[in-house]
Amino acid sequence: MPDKPSDPSSDPPPPADRVRLLLKSTSVVSLMTVLSRVLGLVRDIVLARFFGAQAVMDAFFVAFKIPNIFRRFFAEGAFSQAFVPVFAEYAEQREAAAVRELSDRVAGTLGLILFVVTAIGVVAAPLLISLFGMGWLAGDEADNADKFGLAVDMLRLTFPYLFFISLTALAGGILNTYHRFAAPAFAPVLLNVCLIAFAAFIAPHYERPGMALAAGVFAAGLVQLLFMLPFLAKLKAVPRPRWGPGHEGVRRIGRLMAPAIVGSSVAQINILFDTLIASFLVTGSISWLYYSDRLMEFPLGVFGIALATVILPNLSRQHAQGSSREFAAMLDWALRLAVLIAVPAAVGLCLLAAPLLTTLFFGGEFTARDVDMARFSLVAYGGGLLGFVLVKVLAPGYFARQDTRTPVRIGIIALVVNMVLNVAIVVPWVATGRPAAHAGLALATSLAAFLNAGLLLRGLMQRNVWRPESGWGAFLLRVGVSAGVMALLLEQFVPGEEAWFAADIWTRAGWLLASVAGGAAAYAASLLATGMRLSQLRMTAR
Repeated sequence: MPDKPSDPSSDPPPPADRVRLLLKSTSVVSLMTVLSRVLGLVRDIVLARFFGAQAVMDAFFVAFKIPNIFRRFFAEGAFSQAFVPVFAEYAEQREAAAVRELSDRVAGTLGLILFVVTAIGVVAAPLLISLFGMGWLAGDEADNADKFGLAVDMLRLTFPYLFFISLTALAGGILNTYHRFAAPAFAPVLLNVCLIAFAAFIAPHYERPGMALAAGVFAAGLVQLLFMLPFLAKLKAVPRPRWGPGHEGVRRIGRLMAPAIVGSSVAQINILFDTLIASFLVTGSISWLYYSDRLMEFPLGVFGIALATVILPNLSRQHAQGSSREFAAMLDWALRLAVLIAVPAAVGLCLLAAPLLTTLFFGGEFTARDVDMARFSLVAYGGGLLGFVLVKVLAPGYFARQDTRTPVRIGIIALVVNMVLNVAIVVPWVATGRPAAHAGLALATSLAAFLNAGLLLRGLMQRNVWRPESGWGAFLLRVGVSAGVMALLLEQFVPGEEAWFAADIWTRAGWLLASVAGGAAAYAASLLATGMRLSQLRMTAR
């Protein structure tokens, strides 16, 4: 652990330099995330071409989703939201020995809990698959029994990913606190590399090729953890795991985690409910939701999660210093940046849904019907992108102040509404015989995201944590007009869906690049024409 004089969290830079540091840090995380997301798209292209939207992929996506659900507790969810603010406070206010002691005790306590949970998950794999794939047990399709058995075998290989990736998240939290953002942001690249390698080169040698994908998940978790160790070693911050549930910092993290775990539990129930409903729908529904969700996650991860990752430790430090004005100014800056990027990204996802899916996935085992079905859910997800991004940006405004109860309470409200909407939308959809009922699940999720973001924003304003700085009205008008110009251009010049199916892969790629570049150029030019300048995005606290 670096000594206090060399601690990058000490001697904070002047506000103007801090803006540049935040932009640089966000750019670094975004760049690494772009690389990860691009490779993620390559991974999904490989999966679509080799496996399509068939039963084996429904089984794999469920088997991979389950450890990722538990990951919300122990990785980027409840644990990270509790760990980073406490660790940042220790790094700001205490000696290096106390900071090192905290990381050692957290690593030992978390590691043992993770080992026990992982062992239980491997043994209870049939029960977990029964919960998430209940429709496979109740349905009459011939491949349902095969999907269930394959998913159980896969889960026994994918569940240990939870152990590795949660410890990787602990390492990332330590590095982020000391402004080392690049390595934690790069680590997900390794997941994609492993899955691409196992799908393309190892799966053909398996009797059941889908099992190679599960083995790839296991390998990816181990590789990501090992990758983080040299960066911790450079800071002399490699934890020496020691059991320490009684340690003051560990207890504080545990208390902060408790409400977040409650909220995450409700969230996971909602995910379980989504998957359960999808398992009753036609084969391919889970896969169509996955592929469309992955495209929505691209801009969310590249920008929304990257921005949230950067501002959380900075907001935590400002809260520890009592800098309420700079805290509010940084949050205002992050919200403006979120709106500026998320609005055109949402327009692009909705209007270019079919071109994106056709260019990236169409061919091999991924058919024109698969494109059409995934398009419905991508449009539904794309419409909610701004809500998803705002939740990511607003939540650190609570976590940095070590308030995990309020966002959890708000999250519970939003998730209950989400579950009600799932039933209210999907059941009539199926009853009327309309196709693509799975898109109703995506629509319900998007509507709930906007409710979540609205309640988070209202809570910050009621507590006087954030008040909109001057110029928000003109800013929103410029963004809205510019997004409208972009939409008109795309509607006018992008070829129709049939043309995309008829074109070869290189022609489709050229059209897609031209559409994205043209839309972005139209948006940027419209912003400039309406008076938007980069200087308007600087934080006002000086």
